[in-house]
Amino acid sequence: MRTAVVLFTRDLRVHDNPVLHAACQAAERVVPLFVADPAVHSSAQRRRFLHETLQDLRMSLRGRGGDLVIREGDPVAEAIRIACDVGAFGIGVAADVSAFAVRRERRLEQACFDNRLALNVFDSVTVIPPGQVHPAGSDHYRVFTPYWRAWSAAGRRDELPAPTRITLPDGISPGRVPAGGPSTGLMIGGETEGRRRLACWEDVSDGYALAHDDLAGDRTSRLSPYLHFGCLSAVTVADRIRSEAFVRQLCWRDFYHQVLRAFPELPRHAYRAGAIETWRTDPEALDAWRQGHTGVPIVDAGMRQLVAEGWMHNRARLITASYLTKHLGLDWREGQRWYASVLLDADVPNNAGNWQWVAGTGNDSRPYRRFSPIRQATRFDPTGAYVRRFVPELASVPGAAIHQPWLLPPGQRRGLHYPAPLEGSCG
Repeated sequence: MRTAVVLFTRDLRVHDNPVLHAACQAAERVVPLFVADPAVHSSAQRRRFLHETLQDLRMSLRGRGGDLVIREGDPVAEAIRIACDVGAFGIGVAADVSAFAVRRERRLEQACFDNRLALNVFDSVTVIPPGQVHPAGSDHYRVFTPYWRAWSAAGRRDELPAPTRITLPDGISPGRVPAGGPSTGLMIGGETEGRRRLACWEDVSDGYALAHDDLAGDRTSRLSPYLHFGCLSAVTVADRIRSEAFVRQLCWRDFYHQVLRAFPELPRHAYRAGAIETWRTDPEALDAWRQGHTGVPIVDAGMRQLVAEGWMHNRARLITASYLTKHLGLDWREGQRWYASVLLDADVPNNAGNWQWVAGTGNDSRPYRRFSPIRQATRFDPTGAYVRRFVPELASVPGAAIHQPWLLPPGQRRGLHYPAPLEGSCG
């Protein structure tokens, strides 16, 4: 009987999983494997989400007669060890574009060659694989709008069904799901919850274009963590949602994947040729920004939401990133690192690409773009409800006055226990 190993990475689902589907088609016995890599450091929120996701994946596989085999260590070494132990003919894995994933794939390719195993790599993370569409004479699109046109016209693969039956080799120990952080009750990890959220979002996504910038209303899908961990297939989401404005966001996600594939230095070096970087160093201001104590309420609300939920509204991400780079003059790499350490949905290409876009060093035709936090606040949080939710010490300030507490009469300011704005940062 032929046996195959499926190395799960960022494709933690059974529906529309090209790696799992191909293994079940090619082999009678399949080992669904996840390796917890101690070299990967995660926040408590992300550990919790991963724990719930792996538990859910295990239950889905058990419901089909299989199980999720879990090991801890180097993913390449553990995958080879399992494959040799069960006499597998090969290993399947999803392609990815981060430096970490590329190194892992190259090491896995060499290890499979050394052990006479086949390695099959499948596109599973994006809607359109990086490199599938590109302009004449270049390996990638540098500007989004022409990419959007090419992406929209490109044919995408069909969704694949979940396997009906999975058979494990005899005698293999499944192992234990890695411990998770404390539950917050906000976004539960796993394919089951992701598919439930997607079904709910299908019914209301038509209003996304008009409502997605409403900070207090939070009329966004919150599907990004499920896409990041692969609880949902990006193809499935693109197929189910009618809103062009929302599908455009999926295209942005693919756009930065193809940028990173072509420019691996995106998380470290300016993408835009000729970008001038003159960042200043101010550890105290950086820490105030991280903790949500800048004295600018809309910025602090976003940063506190990030820490509390492991997620932040997209409009707040733009405001807080612009504030760090264009108002405080601090390096976008510092912001990128903080987001990467806290966000549930911190895809490397999108985190780096969006930070460079805001900082003016990336794929933006207007590199000197600057968001005024006060104008943004009064436009997208006109009643101050979003700020009150995350900055409770300002809850007593009425209406839009909450966005500029430094303008309140001195008597009111003294009772707020809220810091003054960092110098020169509230324009």
